[in-house]
Amino acid sequence: MSDDEHGLGFMLVVILGGLIFGFGLALSNMARPEVVIDFLQFDDFGLVFVMGGAAVVTGTVFALAELFGDKAPLTGARYGRRLKSFDKNVVVGGVIFGVGWGISGICPGAAYASIGVGNYPILIAIGGMFAGAYLQGLWRARRADSAARGTSAD
Repeated sequence: MSDDEHGLGFMLVVILGGLIFGFGLALSNMARPEVVIDFLQFDDFGLVFVMGGAAVVTGTVFALAELFGDKAPLTGARYGRRLKSFDKNVVVGGVIFGVGWGISGICPGAAYASIGVGNYPILIAIGGMFAGAYLQGLWRARRADSAARGTSAD
């Protein structure tokens, strides 16, 4: 199903989900880099409860969704887990993500919510996230092009 086929109802649910997510991050103070840095320095473990609560809700919803059908309720697309192989890209990407999180003091989702609580300097980190994603896309495309040229020469 393409993005054009999702319709207004789907987009409203996505917006509502984003609003709930952002409000929850702001309410729990996870949209404030100083709170996240305190967690990373083992001074405040509130983030464990926020992430744990999210993991419990998500795990419950995914388990129930698999029991009640194989179609996603909003999109009608096939529902199922997408398993990704554990390879060096996962490890290297995770390390890079973690370093970026540690340097900026905030994860990407909370960075967007952080704008809502007046943390406008975080826009620099968000710009860095977009630049990093763009550079990774360029790197992946060039790798795919060089691999295609290498196999076509045979």
